[in-house]
Amino acid sequence: MQDIRVGILTIRQKWEKMLGLPSFDKKEDDYKDLSRSVTMDEAAAESVCFMIHGNILPTPKLVKAIQMLKDGEFIAAKNGNGIVYRFTKNEIIEKHKIKVGQAVTIKEEIKSIQFPFDIFQLNDWAIRQDFALLTKKRKSQPISKTNKVTKASQVFLEKGAKMENCIINAFTGPVYIGKNAEIMDGSIIRGPFAMGEKACLKMGAKVYGATTVGPYCVAGGEIKNSVLFGYSNKAHDGYLGDSVIGEWCNLGAGTTNSNIKNNASEVKIWTPKGQMNVGIKCGVMMGDYSRTAINTSINTGTVIGVSCNVFGSGLTPKYIPNFSWGSEGVKRYELEKALLDIEDWKHLKGMTLSDDERSVLKFIFDKF
Repeated sequence: MQDIRVGILTIRQKWEKMLGLPSFDKKEDDYKDLSRSVTMDEAAAESVCFMIHGNILPTPKLVKAIQMLKDGEFIAAKNGNGIVYRFTKNEIIEKHKIKVGQAVTIKEEIKSIQFPFDIFQLNDWAIRQDFALLTKKRKSQPISKTNKVTKASQVFLEKGAKMENCIINAFTGPVYIGKNAEIMDGSIIRGPFAMGEKACLKMGAKVYGATTVGPYCVAGGEIKNSVLFGYSNKAHDGYLGDSVIGEWCNLGAGTTNSNIKNNASEVKIWTPKGQMNVGIKCGVMMGDYSRTAINTSINTGTVIGVSCNVFGSGLTPKYIPNFSWGSEGVKRYELEKALLDIEDWKHLKGMTLSDDERSVLKFIFDKF
C-alpha cells in the first residue's frame, strides 16, 4: 500500500519527506517480505521507530501529532483503531507485538486508501497537499512565453522541465511538472495536474483535473481525474476517465474506457468480497504490468488484474483476473511468457525485472 501513488508522490515518499526519516517495510512472514523488509527488532536496534499503517495519507496536523508522541504511545483514529505507533526496542515484547501505552486521539479526519477507487477520488486533495509540500519556499523554473497560462503562481516547473505552446489553466488547481518532464505542443491542461520525473505528455493532449501522470509515463489523448503510476503508457488518442493505471502498463492506440453507465445509475465494481457500489463515475482499475490491444473498449467500472494481455471485440468483461490472456473466453497467461514480455517492456525504458518483482509475480500467479 505504501508505494501507491496518489497526488504527486507515493504514500511512502510523502511520509519520508514530511517526517524527514527513511522508511522500511515490516516483515510479515509472507510473500511481501522482500529486500526492503525488516523486523521490528532490526528497525528499533539503535533508534526510535514509528510504525505507520501503509494506507494512511499524512497531513501537517497528523505529522505534528506524531512528532509529539512518547515511547509506547500511539495515535488512534476516531473509531479507536491505532494507525501510528512510536516504539523503541524496550517496547518490543514479541516478534510482531509491541507494548503500547496511552492512545492519542486526533479530531482531524484521517485520509486513507481502502479501495483502488479511493485513489482517483482523493487525487484532487492529494495533488494540492503534495504541491504545497514540494514547492514551499521554492521557485519554479521560468515558464516560456510561448505558453498561455492562467494563474501562473500555481504552476511549478522543476529543473529540466520543458513546456512550449501549451494552454495551462491553474485557476482550477495547481499544475506541477517534474524534473526533466516534457509537455509537448498544443496540450491543454486544467489543474489540478501533476507529472512525474521524465514523464511526457504528447502533442495535443487534453487533460482535466485531477490527473497524475507518474514518473517515466507517456500520456496523450483525453484524460480526466485519473492516476497513472510510474512507467506506464497511454500514449495515443482515446479516453481515460476516473481510473487508476498501475505501473508498467500500456494502453494500445484508441483504447477508451467508459466512466459512467448509460442510465447514469450507481457503478458497481468487482472486489474479492463481492460487488461494491462506488458512485456515479468509475472507469478502470488496472493492475501492474497489464496491457490492452488497439481500440480496446473498456466497460464502466472494470477491474483488470496483474499482468493481463487484454484484447477482444466489444466491451470488456467487468472483471479480468490476474494473468489473463484475452478478454473473451479468457485463457491463462503462461508465467514464463508473462515474465519475458514484462522484461521486454521494461527494456524499452532502460530497466530490468528485479528478483523482488519475480517473487511477487510468481506468488500472485500461484495463489490468485
